[in-house]
Amino acid sequence: MPKAIRIETTGGPEVMKFVDVELGAPGPGEVQVRHKAVGLNFIDIYFRSGLYPSPMPAGLGTEGAGDVVAVGEGVTGLKAGDRVAYAGGPAGAYSEVRNMPAAVLIKLPESISYETGAGMMLKGMTVQYLLRRTYKVQKGQTILFHAAAGGVGLIAMQWAKALGVNIIGTVGSEDKAALARKYGCDHVILYKTENIAERVREITNGAMVPVVYDSVGKDTFQASLDSLQPFGMMVSFGNASGPVPPVPLTALKGSLTLARPSLMAYIAKRTDLEEIAGELIEMVSSGKVKIEIDQRYALADAAKAHEDLASRKTTGCTVLIP
Repeated sequence: MPKAIRIETTGGPEVMKFVDVELGAPGPGEVQVRHKAVGLNFIDIYFRSGLYPSPMPAGLGTEGAGDVVAVGEGVTGLKAGDRVAYAGGPAGAYSEVRNMPAAVLIKLPESISYETGAGMMLKGMTVQYLLRRTYKVQKGQTILFHAAAGGVGLIAMQWAKALGVNIIGTVGSEDKAALARKYGCDHVILYKTENIAERVREITNGAMVPVVYDSVGKDTFQASLDSLQPFGMMVSFGNASGPVPPVPLTALKGSLTLARPSLMAYIAKRTDLEEIAGELIEMVSSGKVKIEIDQRYALADAAKAHEDLASRKTTGCTVLIP
C-alpha cells in the first residue's frame, strides 16, 4: 500500500501521521501520479494549524512532480509515462502516489528536474501573477518585497531583476540578506532592527514605492502601508507572522489600494493556468530564474520540515522526497 501524510485534527506538526492509504484506479477525468518530489509551502501550515479550514480527516500539500502511471476515462493529452508537475487541486500532495484531476497537471519538460518542478510550481506561479497580473511592474520602478530570501522571494528577486525592476527586500538576518543580494535584491532591510518605512524613504529619496508585496502579514502590514506612494498598491498574499487584524478603510490614506490575491483564483481557468505555468517554465528553462532546492526531507519527516519552515530556519525552496 502507498503511504501518505494524513491529519485527523488540526494542530501542531505532531498531528501529521505517515500512514498506509487505500488507492483505487483513477476515476473519470483523473490521473494517477507517482510523486518523485513534493513541494513544501507555508500554506500547508495554514491548513494543518486550522488557520485555513478544511474538512477532516485530510491530506496536506498542493504541489508536486512525478510520473503519470494511469489515466482515467475521458482524459486526453496525458498518458502513462508523462512527466508532470502541479500546484493546486485538492490537498494531498504529501503522498507517494495519488489520484487527482488531470485539469491541474502541467507537462514537465525533460530539461527541468522533478525536484525543480516540485519546488517551483506554487511559488513560481505566485511570482508570475504578483509581478505580471496583480500589479504589473514596469522597468525602472522600485518595489518593496518582504521575505526576500524565502522560496517566493528568491524567485521574485530574479524575475523582477529580469524585468529591469529595482528591488528593496526585507529579511530577518545578515545571512538571508547576503542570499537576497545574490539573487538580485538591490537594497536589503533587516526588519528586526531597522524601521522599514524609514529605510524605504531613504532608499527612494522620499518617493516611496508604488507597490509592496507582503506575505508576512501581521508584523509588517502597517510598515507596508507606510512605505507606499499615493495611489500605491499593498498586495497582501500571506500571513507568515499571523493574520492581519481587521483594517479600517481609513487606513488606506493617500488613495491606496489593498489587494488580497490567491493563486487558485488566478489558475481556476485552464487557459490561465497554461499561460502562467508556461511563462514560468520559459523563465526557468532560459536560466533567467534559477530554482534552488535548499532543503530536502524524507516525506516521513514532514513534521520536522514544518517545524523548520515555521521557525524561519529554511531558505529558498524545500522539497519532500517520497
